[in-house]
Amino acid sequence: MVLPTVVLLLLFAIYPLAWAFKYMFYDYDGFSDATFIGLENFVRLFTRDSQYWHSVWNTLVFTAGKLVITLPLSLILAFILNNKLFGKNTMRAIIFMPTIISTAVISLVFYLMFNSYNGIINKMLMSIGLIDQPIEWLGVKYSMLTAILVAIWGAVGNYMVLFLAGLQGISNDLYESAAIDGANKVQQFWYVTIPLLGPVMQIIVMLAIVNTLKSYESIMVLTAGGPGGKTEVMYLYIYKLFFPVSEGDAVVQQYGYGAAVGFVSALIVGLLTSAYLYISRKSSQAH
Repeated sequence: MVLPTVVLLLLFAIYPLAWAFKYMFYDYDGFSDATFIGLENFVRLFTRDSQYWHSVWNTLVFTAGKLVITLPLSLILAFILNNKLFGKNTMRAIIFMPTIISTAVISLVFYLMFNSYNGIINKMLMSIGLIDQPIEWLGVKYSMLTAILVAIWGAVGNYMVLFLAGLQGISNDLYESAAIDGANKVQQFWYVTIPLLGPVMQIIVMLAIVNTLKSYESIMVLTAGGPGGKTEVMYLYIYKLFFPVSEGDAVVQQYGYGAAVGFVSALIVGLLTSAYLYISRKSSQAH
């Protein structure tokens, strides 16, 4: 009964990892014969590839900007919709809906909305007099902000549902006791909800960090990493190494180097996640 799962795991998880681990020590473009070059790919990465490290910085900015807004907003929405409100199930469905829509479709819609000259965002802002001329939302100045806003819209519903699951595990008796002692809604949220939601919140934040560090699909559709690498993130950079957008790209198809970059990127994600778990556990023990 477990054989189908084992076969799929070997084919789609173990084998690709073994393939990548082998070829990160080779010069290989997928067509010509692979040439063993030892650690040359890693030497190139750490000494000559400033574009990759710029993408790492962009990833950190994107992750911080997204999570600082998404997680508190998701928690607040979950707390509000966990109460007895008219139409709360409909509101939950509406907020969660972006999660089940294709990321590529969502990003394409937002690309059209944020278009500098024909986009509805600029038209609305100009019609109400907030701006005098179109804003280049996907230009150098605002492209990262636009990517973060799109990511927030797509992720809030997902984390809201996770927070809802945690909130529904908290007994109403605790809120009633707090209300009897004179605690208002804000005090109940801060002194009852937050402490009891701690273990669940730790897992949600960890998942959010990992998912955001690895995400690139929406940025690929919105800006393709541009302009000038302004929004290029780690995994989009890796994608371009394996699947160049065009023959004229500065980044050419390089399976061997891409495998090495992917390995280092996985280490970065693992280290950041481990650091978060260590800090959060220490904080929990201190309290």
